Amino acid sequence: MTHKAVILAAGYGSRFLPVTRVVPKELLPIIARPALDLVIEELCDAGITDILVITSRRKRAVEDWFDHDPELEAAVANHPARHRLALPRDLKVTFERQRRMRGTGHALLQARSFAGTDPVVVAFPDDLFGGANVSRALIDVHQQTGCSVLATQALPPQEDVSRYGVLDMTADGQVRGIVEKPAPGTEPSRHISLGRYLYTPAFFDRLAHHWAGHSGEGEYYPMAALSDLAGQGQLRAAETTAHRWDTGHPLGYLQCVLDHALDDPTLAEPLQTWITKRLGLSR
Repeated sequence: MTHKAVILAAGYGSRFLPVTRVVPKELLPIIARPALDLVIEELCDAGITDILVITSRRKRAVEDWFDHDPELEAAVANHPARHRLALPRDLKVTFERQRRMRGTGHALLQARSFAGTDPVVVAFPDDLFGGANVSRALIDVHQQTGCSVLATQALPPQEDVSRYGVLDMTADGQVRGIVEKPAPGTEPSRHISLGRYLYTPAFFDRLAHHWAGHSGEGEYYPMAALSDLAGQGQLRAAETTAHRWDTGHPLGYLQCVLDHALDDPTLAEPLQTWITKRLGLSR
């Protein structure tokens, strides 16, 4: 059973400047909860108990999220909202800094010793999901196959896949390759790679192998390691029907906030009333 996960939280959050100069994008609120907390909930519900968070400079607030605040807890001890200060589950959480921004492949190398001989779920907190647990789906496919696993979702014909990594895969979920941002009309399928992965030790071995031949200049990505696994028949896809919000972009972030607000019984009706009035619609 997979019990380890890695959260990649070292990025700049440049699309949300200037606020991300002081507030990590992983802590931007989805109403009253930081996006990171939704990722933690997903991982915990999938059976994860041990998490490594890859951070960077200016991300100390991410570590603070997991700390007790005795003064604040005492101040709201008799307040109706005191339950909101409960820490995110009973987890073992450790942190590792990516000291230079060298890409996601380099960031993942920081997690190699943490992974050890175990498979690990990897989460990009820009991708949030509602409905089916995507991390659980990855674990299920790994338990069936022993392979590394990519989360995927088929986009409908009217949506553009050219800004995604698109999977070349068989009907039974074996991944033969990934095409990054294919030109329109050249994509091998409609299945895009989402921000959840499960990586085996074999992936980290190939990642380290290709890093040894990297110049050290520019950013390093895991595509070569994934291509190796695909060529060996060791890469699978876990298809999900979960609703996805791409909160790495302002529009996706706002959509996520609004969807969560419309699902909140205390906010839904007044928010719908305001939207109707704001747009000049009749009810």
